[in-house]
Amino acid sequence: MATVVFESPLGLVRITGDEQGVSSISCIDVPESMPADGPTDTLPEPVQQAVQQLHEYFATTRQTFDFLLNPSGTAFQQTVWQALLNVPFGTTLSYLTLTRRIGDEKAIRAVAAANGRNPLWIVVPCHRIIGSDGSLTGYAGGLWRKKWLLEHEGAFTRTGQLSLF
Repeated sequence: MATVVFESPLGLVRITGDEQGVSSISCIDVPESMPADGPTDTLPEPVQQAVQQLHEYFATTRQTFDFLLNPSGTAFQQTVWQALLNVPFGTTLSYLTLTRRIGDEKAIRAVAAANGRNPLWIVVPCHRIIGSDGSLTGYAGGLWRKKWLLEHEGAFTRTGQLSLF
């Protein structure tokens, strides 16, 4: 597994992966011993693409990602993460709506838990999932980052409310 760390508007981003795909993307608060924006030409292609595409996302020139993903998780977690990939840029869904899309309304706690264990920050857009009342609930990277991401994507309307789709 190769790892690279780079600066973003939300702190340091750590990407880990190999030729099979990117297995994790996370925001870290504590600098690591490896240099930020280290040489990317020796990294596996999916990791290089992830770095480039995330830079483009932060520069507001990219709304979707198309590099290989290879996260580890249970079959249920994989189902939830796949459903998250279908939440478009600039929109939000409630946990309940996401649960209904998966097909079992009673699994809302399990869906929320799988959402919280998403190993592919931003790319699998768990930040687009909010409370039924429009509140910014639960986010492993901190609610301030969730708010920043939703604002960056234009999910807030002119009245300051989230747009629920």
